Amino acid sequence: MELEGAPMQLYLIRHAHALDGEDDEARPLSGKGRGQVRRVAAFLRTSGAFAPEEIWHSPLVRARQTAELLARRLTLAAPRRAVAGLRPEDDPRLIVRRLARKGRALALVGHDPHLSALASLLVAGVAVSPVFALKKCSVLALERVAGRWVVRWHVTPELLA
Repeated sequence: MELEGAPMQLYLIRHAHALDGEDDEARPLSGKGRGQVRRVAAFLRTSGAFAPEEIWHSPLVRARQTAELLARRLTLAAPRRAVAGLRPEDDPRLIVRRLARKGRALALVGHDPHLSALASLLVAGVAVSPVFALKKCSVLALERVAGRWVVRWHVTPELLA
């Protein structure tokens, strides 16, 4: 999908592993999930390839905790805020419209199937049959170049073990 605007970095981050629970919105990160965030944050700190100016996360607890833990471990001063349109079942086109107005480096912390559909929509122009599968606590870096989104890199906690 083509978007107008200045070059922009976009980091799509699926929340880390969470505990099971009946209240899906309140499920916190598990010990495993916190470990995933630590590994990914250590890699991102060393690489220097992650520099969001703002962090948006879904209102669900596990996404907020993933965003908070990443920001703390990376000592990021980027403001964090819960944003509508990042829940697992939300239409990715809602976020696409908001991205068209952004020019800053932005990290989105959310859920699947939403993030995989969003990445597929941005890069391939189709969200119905996702071409990306984001594992828990993975980071997919995209860049908007000349109105098109391209993949820069993708990392998962399993690659960093």
